[in-house]
Amino acid sequence: MQLTSYTDYSLRALIYIGALEQGKRTSIKEISRFYQLSNNHLQKIIHELGKRGYIETIRGRNGGIQMKMDPNDINVGQLVRETEDLNIVECFNQNHNCVISSVCKLKSVLYQANEAFLQVLDQYTLADLMMNKEELSRLLFSERS
Repeated sequence: MQLTSYTDYSLRALIYIGALEQGKRTSIKEISRFYQLSNNHLQKIIHELGKRGYIETIRGRNGGIQMKMDPNDINVGQLVRETEDLNIVECFNQNHNCVISSVCKLKSVLYQANEAFLQVLDQYTLADLMMNKEELSRLLFSERS
């Protein structure tokens, strides 16, 4: 299964924000510059991550973006479910079934594959993705200091 750029950027943004030192904040501009992403696209992602309670966005002079949830409590599988359309083929959508779906085994096979994919992701948290936080911070923030 291929993840959309929306999910990819959501995960990358959370890794960046999660790697910040306690009490530090960042900005959309900083994240988009580091990853070389569209500022507008990232703005939508950050807004959605804030609505879902993963991060906190603070307006004003001393504002910025920081983690709201502990990275240990952010399940990768759950995040993917929230950001991806998991109807990977037409027959997963009840409103647009393929004409052979009643006799075709493909839907069942792909459903099992999709579930296996998500079960693996369910075993990991954001903290797991940032296991080597010191080295990660060096890569992410070397220019920031």
